[in-house]
Amino acid sequence: MASQSPKKHQARKRFGQNFLHDQGIIRHIVACIRPKSEQSIVEIGPGLGAITEHLLVAAGHLDVVELDRDLLPHLRISFASYGDNLRIHEADALQFDFSKLSEDNLNPNKQLLRIVGNLPYNISTPLIFHLLSYTDLISDMHFMLQKEVVLRLAAGAGTNNYGRLSIMAQYFCRVDNLFEVPPEAFDPRPKVDSAIVRMAPYIELPHTAHDFKHFEQLVKSGFAQRRKTLRNNLKGIADDEQLQSLGIDPSIRPERLTVGEFVAISNLLTQTPS
Repeated sequence: MASQSPKKHQARKRFGQNFLHDQGIIRHIVACIRPKSEQSIVEIGPGLGAITEHLLVAAGHLDVVELDRDLLPHLRISFASYGDNLRIHEADALQFDFSKLSEDNLNPNKQLLRIVGNLPYNISTPLIFHLLSYTDLISDMHFMLQKEVVLRLAAGAGTNNYGRLSIMAQYFCRVDNLFEVPPEAFDPRPKVDSAIVRMAPYIELPHTAHDFKHFEQLVKSGFAQRRKTLRNNLKGIADDEQLQSLGIDPSIRPERLTVGEFVAISNLLTQTPS
């Protein structure tokens, strides 16, 4: 998350840059994050540092991941007084190995990571899927996202926004839609509304898939055509008898199934024959 862009830096459309400048919103975000001393906090896309300073003051040290190399000098100059306590990683967050940050000298107690970011709308969904592969290393994540994406992440079964993203996020995390952020809080103004979401990985999964890759593919197949029934979407994968043995009606649409029910189907299909 970043402060208002000065004239010398032109927000880059290819990086999906929209710089947050509303101080009230910034304070609200920081209050939701509640950064504390010595926590291992990672900020994705710090931009010009609107949130960065608050995180540094509270935690004492910070890792940031920034792709736009033109922003790096600004960050280094603005936070020079923090020395090595601010580590800037020039990298694409989609390709970044977050496990390195839980293993190195700046995290001697191997604390779980706290991830914060104003995520570019054009990469938010694949980046969230990337981060879900590190949930065993993460305490929580607070993201500024397109409102539509937050609604999908937090949606409950049976609602219009519920789908593959909802299930995969909620398999790993408790998801809370915290509050909305209007376009005028940014420079330049985005054409969509934004929202803040908190994702907190479970210490113990409420439902565990025996074969996660199978579960992942099952969910993808289940939502291949939202308007079709489970029977049609899972044709050749699960038959009526198998679904009915779990108390699931094959004629319903996929958005009616809970995370636990998708896990149950996957586990039934992958169980080892006796």
